[in-house]
Amino acid sequence: MRTSSPARFPSLAALLAAGCLLMTAACSSDPEPAEDSASSSTSAPTATEAGTYLALGDSVPFGYRGGATAEFPDADNFTGYPELVGEELGLEVLNASCPGETTASFLDASAQSNGCENTLDSEFGYRKAYPVHVQYQSFDQSQMNYAVRALQENDDIELVTLQIGANDAFICQQTTPTRCSDAAALQTLAQSVQTNLTQILSTLRGEAGYDGQIVVVTYYALNYSDAFGVATGALGGQIAQLAAEYDADVADGYAAFRAPATEAGGDSIAAGLVLPNDVHPTDEGQQLLADAVLAVVED
Repeated sequence: MRTSSPARFPSLAALLAAGCLLMTAACSSDPEPAEDSASSSTSAPTATEAGTYLALGDSVPFGYRGGATAEFPDADNFTGYPELVGEELGLEVLNASCPGETTASFLDASAQSNGCENTLDSEFGYRKAYPVHVQYQSFDQSQMNYAVRALQENDDIELVTLQIGANDAFICQQTTPTRCSDAAALQTLAQSVQTNLTQILSTLRGEAGYDGQIVVVTYYALNYSDAFGVATGALGGQIAQLAAEYDADVADGYAAFRAPATEAGGDSIAAGLVLPNDVHPTDEGQQLLADAVLAVVED
């Protein structure tokens, strides 16, 4: 496992804190999911003869849209870049992403999430109340465990993408007195995220035995002309460093939005890439993320 010097932790944590404000599913004002609506199944993940693509992560690859509460009961109402990539490549998509997933809850479903398995105020989260794109074995099954099983049981998975980390900082901001701005909180956050990302990638390569292509997708900025926009770009650089250690490629979501946003004064919402009063991509934004993934996919 790679470790970084303590001096590097505050920098990474500060960038994560900025990224969470731009990318977290919990920034929406949707009401808490109803307790009596279930989404799990005992079905195992299956692949097809056409080849399979396993997508992992949070609300962005899920295709989540803030305010779309009426559409929650049917996961097919949400289309993220994984579905676009799968269609382009002719691959069956196993999109295991979940709105509000943190790096901790990705590894352990009982850990604190930002709305996937639980929230700070409730034991119920999106995946316990509404269907996601795949059928998890149970509410207790983590996204990491789902991924391991999928990779072990299907030998035709040709591509894995991962986009995770923004929700960790949002949790830190809500649970620390300084809203995650003091050195101690920043260091704790950075060390936690780096440790969890390392474990995720090492498990995909190790326990899951996957030696195919992994693409880590970085986050875009809501506004490229402010400090948060700059910080989000730097966050992508930190994620890329971790990805390289596990022979993973990087799809630059930050660069994908930058040019059209710059033409709109740096504003991704004004450029039509992010939904109004939301932090999640429009259809055009999801297509740009798909293009970023396709640009680094091996032939």
